[in-house]
Amino acid sequence: MSRVLRAFPSTLRPVASTSRLSSPTLSLGARFLQTTSDSASHKATEGDLVKVQLHADYFKSHLCDIPSLEMEVSKSQLVDMYTQMVSMRRMEMAADQLYKAKLIRGFCHLAIGQEAVSVGMHNAIKTDDKIITAYRCHPFAVLRGGTIKGVIAELLGRVDGMSHGKGGSMHIFTPTFFGGNGIVGAQVPLGAGIAFAQQYLGQDGDHATFAMYGDGASNQGQVFEAYNMAKLWNLPCVFVCENNLYGMGTSAARSSSNTQYFKRGDLIPGLQVNGMDVLAVTQAVKFAKEWTQSGKGPLLLEMVTYRYGGHSMSDPGTTYRTREEIQHMRSSNDPITGLKNNILEWGVVEESELKAIDKEARHEVEIAVEEAKKSPEPRQDVDMWTDIYYKGTAPMYMRGREREEIHHFKTEESDLHVGGPKQFGASA
Repeated sequence: MSRVLRAFPSTLRPVASTSRLSSPTLSLGARFLQTTSDSASHKATEGDLVKVQLHADYFKSHLCDIPSLEMEVSKSQLVDMYTQMVSMRRMEMAADQLYKAKLIRGFCHLAIGQEAVSVGMHNAIKTDDKIITAYRCHPFAVLRGGTIKGVIAELLGRVDGMSHGKGGSMHIFTPTFFGGNGIVGAQVPLGAGIAFAQQYLGQDGDHATFAMYGDGASNQGQVFEAYNMAKLWNLPCVFVCENNLYGMGTSAARSSSNTQYFKRGDLIPGLQVNGMDVLAVTQAVKFAKEWTQSGKGPLLLEMVTYRYGGHSMSDPGTTYRTREEIQHMRSSNDPITGLKNNILEWGVVEESELKAIDKEARHEVEIAVEEAKKSPEPRQDVDMWTDIYYKGTAPMYMRGREREEIHHFKTEESDLHVGGPKQFGASA
């Protein structure tokens, strides 16, 4: 299969247009980061193991080497990655339809087009590694221990949701996934804090924290403060800038004087990664994990990716970029199509098996949606008072919306009650 060079620039500047901003371009002479989704080449297959050669321009580095361009991946893992990306897209497409049907209200940020980042990261780390991100979080919530039904129900505001219908799109958590955070950039110092806890508990030799944020949050002061503390204390923190080229409706070049986000960590080494190829993401995250485990401290990853839809469901996504730009990315750089092309070209499975995976993913999401719809909404008289305090640390009572509305917590819910649980932090 012939490969056509398809890339979008890593250093962007807007081009003047009479009606709207044109699609971003790169100054002549600057080097491109290769952002095609299927430019990895097959070297050999030995049993279940596939040896792959990544494109030479899949990575750019700052104060460190690039990851090895040679990698090995099993046939089963390639199929698993494809299955996960297809399932995540189907889930997000279902959320899109539910929002348009006015069954999902409020904010809803979808990750259609960016599946290689979440799936690639998940397949490169251990179960006990931690991830914290911003509001484009639905795929991470499922991959890190949640369910499609749990995410959809949460978006619908139902009790079967992962936050019992009270968090919504931006507040979904698992024991190893810390959200889903609605305040721009606020999750980055929280991620550094989680990494500090890992170091404090002596877990930094085995585990790391991946603190994610978008290019739109990259200029937040708290991001740079987190960089400084992480480097000062040598924390096992990997800062991941998920650069989809637009912060809300503003191109990166219009908001950042330096759009090479992987170079903005000062003394923290950085790596720019093709975020449209799931194999490149996996290799880069494995490299980052090994970096922190070896005691070298934090690392900064910039995943160059692209979202097909708007910033959120309220954004049509076509007032600040052309429809032609979006269609070009869909048709030539799609992460799912890219992996599918490689799987077929490398003889991993037959196309019929991939079609069966597509069909099963569609069916799984349809069932999840129907079950989520059947789940009841939270009850105001009961569920309003739950999930506020850590178990056993509630006060004796709490006032509600009005002065006369008082809820008294049970003895086993409050460590202030006589006979209640031991106070948090008390010695046994």
